Formats: sequence, structure tokens, C-alpha cells
Amino acid sequence: MDATTCVIVDAAGTGGQPCGAPVDAGTPMPLCAEHLLAAYEWVARDVGTTDRLPSPCLACGSRLGVRYPSGWLCAVCEWKLGDLPDDHAAPPRVDVVYYLRFRDLIKIGTSANPRQRFTQLRFDEVLAFERGGRALEQRRHAQFATHRIPRSEWFEAHDALRTHIRAVNDTAEDPWEKYTLWLSQRQAASS
Repeated sequence: MDATTCVIVDAAGTGGQPCGAPVDAGTPMPLCAEHLLAAYEWVARDVGTTDRLPSPCLACGSRLGVRYPSGWLCAVCEWKLGDLPDDHAAPPRVDVVYYLRFRDLIKIGTSANPRQRFTQLRFDEVLAFERGGRALEQRRHAQFATHRIPRSEWFEAHDALRTHIRAVNDTAEDPWEKYTLWLSQRQAASS
């Protein structure tokens, strides 16, 4: 069998003979471009096709989506394009441990509503969010206890704490992006 021509047998079009159309060099199977595309479209019906959403996701604002025959899902939070958030549903709750910088000090606290909590605090910069509640906050306080300002949630900035914050941030440039993603994932999971 010649690997430079398509081997698909199309009884209707070729009378039971192989297609015979040329196969592009490097193609993983001896199929012509037309038959490779047909196979791709067949598989894409079930696994979806990643592409740019027609409009931003209402849940998280992402523009990346997965297209299925039944419609689009956001590739970030899996919100179905076109679905509207339920106005009567309680807002999603995501507990976070937050890291704030004020001058040379770092506060490690926790909140389920950091935007509201931060209005009560004086700080220069939001450094990071880590998913978790009071128990995780207490573990972080114990982990960095040698640099803790007595009877407070404030810590002297030091290398181990800075390294931890960088690790928590992972690849996020803006900590709020991670928090928004967690909220949208929780919202999508509860819908």
C-alpha cells in the first residue's frame, strides 16, 4: 500500500476503491486532507474544539471556550455560554487566606469576602490569595511564628514568607484573577 495516497474506501464515490488523493508529508495516517478533516470533525463532536468565545464568559470574563454541537462552555470555569446567573441564588462563598503588605509588614488573614474586609484595613498591596479558611490561616501563622508581631496577624517580611507568597501566586500576575476564577468555578459548580 502506497503511504503517499489516501487509503479511505468510499464506496459511493470511488466504487469501492481507495480514495487515492495525495497525503501531506508528515501526516500521522495515510489520509488526505479532506478525510483527516472529516475524522477531526467526527471526534470534535464529543471532545469539543477549543476556540475564542463569541462573547466574554458572564461568570469569569474569559474569552477562551470549548465549542460542542450543543453549545459553548467557558474553558476556564465551564460556565455555559448564554446561561445567566440566577439573581435569587446566594453569592458563591470561597474562603481565602490573604496576604497584604503594609510598608515592610505582611498581614496573613482570612475572609470569605476579601473586598469588603479590605475596606476595613490599611495596606499598600494585595500580595496573594490562598484557598482555605481559618484552619489554613492558623497553620500559616504557626509556620511563620518566629517573625510574627505579638498579638497580631502581622509579620515581618522575610525570605521564607516571600518565597511562600511567590509559590502561592503560582503564575497569576494579579491575585484578584485567581479569586475571581475560584468564585466563578464555585458559581458554575452550584448551577
